[in-house]
Amino acid sequence: MTATPAARKSLGQNYLVDPHFRQKITNVCKPQAGKPIIEIGPGPGSLTEGLLAAGAHVIAVEMDERFVPVLEELAAKYPQGKLTLRLGDALKTPLHELAGEPAPLVGNLPYNVGTQIVVNALDHGYAFPHMTFLLQKEVVGRICASAGDDDWGRLGVLCDLLAKRQKLFDVPAGAFRPMPKVTSSVVSLVPLSAPRLDVDRKKLEEITRRAFGQRRKMLRASLKGLLSEADISATGIDPAARPETLTLESFAQLAAAVKKP
Repeated sequence: MTATPAARKSLGQNYLVDPHFRQKITNVCKPQAGKPIIEIGPGPGSLTEGLLAAGAHVIAVEMDERFVPVLEELAAKYPQGKLTLRLGDALKTPLHELAGEPAPLVGNLPYNVGTQIVVNALDHGYAFPHMTFLLQKEVVGRICASAGDDDWGRLGVLCDLLAKRQKLFDVPAGAFRPMPKVTSSVVSLVPLSAPRLDVDRKKLEEITRRAFGQRRKMLRASLKGLLSEADISATGIDPAARPETLTLESFAQLAAAVKKP
C-alpha cells in the first residue's frame, strides 16, 4: 500500500480523514454510476474513494504529482468506478470542458485559492448542475450572506447573482490532518440558468469593489468619482447608506447608473 504524502502547507493542503464527514459529503455530491463528476484537489482520495465506490467517473484535477500512485491504487480498488487524472492547477484548468457534458463539481478546496476557484466555476456555471465545496467557515459565510449580514460583501453579491446558495453543515478542525486552526463548512451552489438580474458585470464588480473596499464609508464617499450624490439619489438609494445594507437589486441599480463603459 502506497504511503500518503505529507501535507504541504504552501499548497493549503489539509486531508479530510474523518469517515463520517467523508461519507456525509459524498452523499450530498450525489454521484451516479457511470456518470462524470469533477473533483478539484483530490489529494490522497478522501472524497474520491466514496465517489468511485458509487461507480462514478471521477475526473480529478490535482497539481501535486506525489498523489498519483495513491489515487491510481484507489481506483484499482473500486473497478465499478473510473478515474481520469488531470495533473495541473485548477485555476488554470478549463474545468467546464473536462467532462464533455454537464457534470457536478466537488472539492475540498485549498484555503489559499478557494474563493477564486468558486468565482471561476460560477463564470462557467452552465457546465455544472450543482457544486459542493468544503471551505473555511468564514468563506462559506461570505458566500451565503445577504444584505444586512456582517459577512455581506462582494463575494456574496456575485454568488447571489449567479447561483442558489446553501450552507449545509460545519466540519470541525479535528476531522482533518494536519488539523487547521479554523472550522470548515460545506456549501452547495446550484448555478442559475441565467443571472438573477440583467446587469453589466464589470460595472457591478466596480461598484461593489469600491463600496465594500471602504465599507464603513457612506456611498457618496466610497463611490465618489464614479457616481455623484445626485446620481445615487436618482436611483432611489440613500447616498448616506453603507454597502452592507444594500441588496443585490440595489447594487444592480447603481451599476446601471454608471455612465462610463
